[in-house]
Amino acid sequence: MSELTEYTGKATMEKIASLSKRRGFVFQSSEIYGGQNGAWDYGPMGVELKNRIAQFWWKTMTRLHDNIVGIDAAIFMHPRTWEASGHVENFTDPLVDCKKCKARFRADQIPEENLQQKKCPDCGGELTDTRKFNLMFKTNIGAVEDNSNILYLRPETAQGIYVNYKNVIQSSRVKLPFGIAQIGKAFRNEIVTKNFIFRTCEFEQMEMQYFVKPGTDVQWFDKWREERWEYYKKLQVKMDHLRWHQHGPGELAHYAKDAYDIEYLFPMGWRELEGVHNRSDYDLTRHGEFSGKDMQYIDQDDGNKKYTPFIIETSAGLTRNLLMLLCDAYDEEKVADNGNADDIRTVLRFSPFVAPVTVAVLPLMKKDGLAELAQDIRQTLKEDFSTDYDQSGAIGRRYRRQDEIGTPFCVTVDYESKETNTVTLRFRDSMEQKRVPIAELTSRITQEIKDYKRIN
Repeated sequence: MSELTEYTGKATMEKIASLSKRRGFVFQSSEIYGGQNGAWDYGPMGVELKNRIAQFWWKTMTRLHDNIVGIDAAIFMHPRTWEASGHVENFTDPLVDCKKCKARFRADQIPEENLQQKKCPDCGGELTDTRKFNLMFKTNIGAVEDNSNILYLRPETAQGIYVNYKNVIQSSRVKLPFGIAQIGKAFRNEIVTKNFIFRTCEFEQMEMQYFVKPGTDVQWFDKWREERWEYYKKLQVKMDHLRWHQHGPGELAHYAKDAYDIEYLFPMGWRELEGVHNRSDYDLTRHGEFSGKDMQYIDQDDGNKKYTPFIIETSAGLTRNLLMLLCDAYDEEKVADNGNADDIRTVLRFSPFVAPVTVAVLPLMKKDGLAELAQDIRQTLKEDFSTDYDQSGAIGRRYRRQDEIGTPFCVTVDYESKETNTVTLRFRDSMEQKRVPIAELTSRITQEIKDYKRIN
């Protein structure tokens, strides 16, 4: 458990948002029309970073586990799904509106004094009574818009796993305990969207639902808490910026037997990054009741006993992980450059496992065959790494551009490269440079990635 009480890093949300736009990580959705609130677009660097986080999570959760398989369920699901899950009834926020300025607030996020006096915290106008607002987006399917054609945009990906649980058993021959993983988009009609991409209406989740025998759920719950903590160690984030928060009786969701959040210390304070929940047998029992289908598991290793499995859920936000890594990797340091000891270098210290670009190839000059040699080297490196090529501007300025997108390694091709078949390998974190034979470049970078240890 972290003892940090306030953020002490160099990142601010303003700096992260500015860097994200300048370097192609995140853009405001529909910006040319004034922007769409609660929606963001991921640029060339952002989509690479997002994909690499997803790949790292997928490898950790599926390829490294023999008993976890994946699915990709549809966004549109039968509306009875959301009645069974409790979302139609329980997935609500308490809202109040100001009759004067028309502002809308979550009732649990304004001062109690304002709520009691029905006084708007912005303009002092009169507030309406508190009412429940369902966070699911509702739409219609078909030509006629009526209640018989209602569909919802899914507010979570988990339900797609639960309704396919029997299909997975029958097609994959998995036995308890086993898990089903999924990465996909979810949608919530959030009234308050703020802190850049932290809380948005459209986002992506990385979820794994682990089905276990009743009575073993507590031990598996503890096991998955350990595994998910280790995941962030592998990402080499600042572990003192992570902590556990256990849900108290008043915080527990209607389905939960026990629940913990992994919280990260963002620039705006401690916020939820991932949830690990013991969902008991609630979900499968409810879907059995509402669908009329038998959702019990037949345990062939225990005399064909029938029972409803308990579920341990690990649920992480992909886009929220991306924001966390941007904040965690962001650094500013004074470096001596051209005799100026006060030059500030902005750098993103991503792990090489998730960096959008692994290695950039930079010819010292465009002429004398250096650019052609650099392109040949890049073509070779492309087979194993995500690469970039930059021949514009002074070499120091090009290094800084790569630092700002978090590229761990730069390969500089100079005149000596033509004579000795060597290049300069530059390391992002230390800015150290070493001569490396071109023939050994791929193996050297591969080893450096395996041996990588974050400096700060």
